[in-house]
Amino acid sequence: MKYQVGRIGRVVVARFEDKEDVLGNLSGIVEKEGIRAAAFYLVGGMREGKIVVGPERDELPPAPVWRELGESHEVVGFGTIFYQNNEPKVHFHAAFGKRDTVKVGCLRENSRTFLVLEAVIIELSGIDAVRELDPVSGLNILRL
Repeated sequence: MKYQVGRIGRVVVARFEDKEDVLGNLSGIVEKEGIRAAAFYLVGGMREGKIVVGPERDELPPAPVWRELGESHEVVGFGTIFYQNNEPKVHFHAAFGKRDTVKVGCLRENSRTFLVLEAVIIELSGIDAVRELDPVSGLNILRL
């Protein structure tokens, strides 16, 4: 295990409106504000999204199992943002619910808001973590 100790910096509250790009807006906010490390919460609605719901088998590198939201869903989740090669990389896991069905996974692509989505972004000061490509897993993992 490796870890660093930091402190909470600024807190940003954002509202994404209907059909806005969720992942793109999160990255845009941290770039504009000069935030290099952050944790965030999202709550609200999403109309589109492509999520990974686990690996096909427990092996390396993992073959991801993809699911698409394809219609409006309620969403609540937590994520982190760290830089990789001078670009913010979002890692977000959430529960996506519609009627009596709930999907849980990692949002990776095609993220669009349904009506409204609220974000609370918490800057992590004193943390110099980055994301790097791990050749064994093929994933962009956190390096401390």
